[in-house]
Amino acid sequence: MCNGYLGRQLFILFLLPPLFRMAQWYQLQQLDSKFLEQVHQLYDDSFPMEIRQYLAQWLENQDWEHAANNVSFATVLFHDLLSQLDDQFSRFLIENNFLLQHNIRKSKRNLQDNFQEDPIQMAMIICSCLKEERKILSSARLSNQMEVGSIQNTVIGMLDKQKELDAEVKGVKNHVIDVEQDIKTLEDMQDEYDFKCKTLQNREHESNSTSQEEYKKEQMHLNKMFLSLDLKRKEVVNKIVQLLNATEHTQTALINEELVEWKRRQQTACIGGPPNACLDQLQNWFTIVAESLQQVRQQLKKLEELEQKFTYDPDPITKNKQVLQDRTHSLFKQLIQSSFVVERQPCMPTHPQRPLVLKTGVQFTVKLRLLVKLQELNYNLKVKVLFDKDVSEKNSVKGFRKFNILGTSTKVMNMEESTNGSLAAEFRHLQLKEQKNAGSRTNEGPLIVTEELHSLSFETQLCQPGLVIDLETTSLPIVVISNVSQLPSGWASILWFNMLSTDPKNLSFFLNPPYAKWSKLSEVLSWQFSSVTKRGLNADQLSMLGEKLLGPTSGGSHDCLIPWTRFCKENINDKNFPFWLWIEGILELIKKHLLCLWNDGCIMGFISKEKERTLLKDQSPGTFLLRFSESSREGAITFTWVEGSQIELVLLSPAEPQFHSVEPYTKKELSAVTFPDIIRNYKVMAAENIPENPLRFLYPDIPKDNAFGKYYSRPKEAPEPMDLDSPKGNGYIKTELISVSEVHPSRLQSPENLLPMSPEEFDEVSRMVDPAEIDTVIIS
Repeated sequence: MCNGYLGRQLFILFLLPPLFRMAQWYQLQQLDSKFLEQVHQLYDDSFPMEIRQYLAQWLENQDWEHAANNVSFATVLFHDLLSQLDDQFSRFLIENNFLLQHNIRKSKRNLQDNFQEDPIQMAMIICSCLKEERKILSSARLSNQMEVGSIQNTVIGMLDKQKELDAEVKGVKNHVIDVEQDIKTLEDMQDEYDFKCKTLQNREHESNSTSQEEYKKEQMHLNKMFLSLDLKRKEVVNKIVQLLNATEHTQTALINEELVEWKRRQQTACIGGPPNACLDQLQNWFTIVAESLQQVRQQLKKLEELEQKFTYDPDPITKNKQVLQDRTHSLFKQLIQSSFVVERQPCMPTHPQRPLVLKTGVQFTVKLRLLVKLQELNYNLKVKVLFDKDVSEKNSVKGFRKFNILGTSTKVMNMEESTNGSLAAEFRHLQLKEQKNAGSRTNEGPLIVTEELHSLSFETQLCQPGLVIDLETTSLPIVVISNVSQLPSGWASILWFNMLSTDPKNLSFFLNPPYAKWSKLSEVLSWQFSSVTKRGLNADQLSMLGEKLLGPTSGGSHDCLIPWTRFCKENINDKNFPFWLWIEGILELIKKHLLCLWNDGCIMGFISKEKERTLLKDQSPGTFLLRFSESSREGAITFTWVEGSQIELVLLSPAEPQFHSVEPYTKKELSAVTFPDIIRNYKVMAAENIPENPLRFLYPDIPKDNAFGKYYSRPKEAPEPMDLDSPKGNGYIKTELISVSEVHPSRLQSPENLLPMSPEEFDEVSRMVDPAEIDTVIIS
């Protein structure tokens, strides 16, 4: 899909008139998905993308930079914007589009609520968005200039391949039609020859009806007809041979190339990669070829009927019919068997982004599909599911567990359950239960439970007159867990296998797991973030992770090899947990507590302390950045800021800046207070007991409130004095938790001395803070 966007971009920019070509918003929409992702991150509820879409030309024609510095002009543009939205609402009213009417009214109300009293803020946001859009366009143009040659070749190559295959499939279909017409011609020729033969035979018995000379003439004519008939039979047989040759060539490309590529893309999609392409195009090709082979079977039956009516020696039909029938049957069988695929791999509905990891006693789903969509097969294929069928590891690997399948284990394939009308069967209520053998299971086997790979097999049988075909397919390897705490390690096994193996029957993979190249592993790691958020990992973040896995001397080299144990089993550096479990903890922290900040790009996340200080040292005092803790297994986040030196302030001469980090926040603290509120309210205690917030700019120079303001919790409005329905007070003053550090950062020598105040330490802080200043710590 990415290549398609690039291709359309070049095409549209080349053909459209200059005025339209210059519209910034339309140019953005033609960009590759990686740039579109950056555009998505610019817009949120404060200024939604739909307004940018509806008023694209008008927004680009206004001077927002001037408005951001002039309150009068900003006010004028604010009211003009509302007027533009009214006009857009009227257009939707004429079109009777109720949903868009609702959305535009909601957007207008939000703008009034947010910017009625502060139109300059709106102007600043729009100005910033338009500037960032231009930066994205510049980056895309530069990237295109560097890659356009190779990308064009790739896109053209893929399109040419698809067109070529499409032409081959249509060629097979047309070839069948030609043969059908030739067989009808042959049948007419044979009927005429038969009629002439019988007519001549009847005249033989009438002695005076035909002269000797006329008889010879008609006999010669019959001989010519026979030669033509024989020639036509040879021609039809030869055309069927050519047809089967063409079918075999096309079918080989479908099965060995297109289907294999789809299965590889499915593996990639399962571990967070780009979504797999739809099967509809493959189904269309498979179905046309199958229908063509079914017609060839009927054509061969017709030839057999013609042979039974009239044959001779050597008859090309008699000579070739068995070979042609066997070959047609073999091709059809191969096509049908290959078309039986697992469209959606086994997955627990409770963990949709972690397929192929199944927990005992928890329902999972799996969907099968037959790419040959023939109406006569609807409700005629009964699929049965089996667990670990013909798996040698059950006997060869010590301690290998065995399971039973619970639930409905048979399903009839039909076209009604699928939204696209495909011939499919979906199992929705399957569960696994471990077989308990006599005695307890030993732990002496070579594999831990999350390295044990199992498989689901699916069987059915196609029965037609004179044709019986057994169909079977298997899922990708699955990991079976008995406790949800095993899910992260089980998912690591799924990642490693599908990254490095394409053989679904290689269930002994982890007896000797191969090494992974960092170039491949880094891509898969980025997918783990992009599949659950709007952002993957950038080059700097991956470089830090590469150094963590490979050591600082590696420089994150793409060719470096990483063993499975280093990724998932060995403790990293001096920590008591492996690399993957650290990453998993951070992913969970992002999903549950930091998703918006991560999507907005506020969190730098993966950065070494050395690089952190290099970035901050030349920034204004109070500049800070957010990074993930390297010492917390469950995932934690901290912030580090730069502070000007006391010496520099006194002597007015350059001195080394000081850096301070707060103790990392885990899910426990973030469940009580949101991270934006922690940043807003964070305080350090000066010697004179005047708390102050040292955080001023998010790196590099974004004012703190601009970066996080939209996520601050808004205090609940106090009830009006005359509000009789409001609840009566309970006599307590409402409080809010904030983080406080005990000593002013300029007095600190190292980040370790700076500790946040937890709720449990409140009593200690109360003793340290003057009662007169307590309200600055506890916000009523």
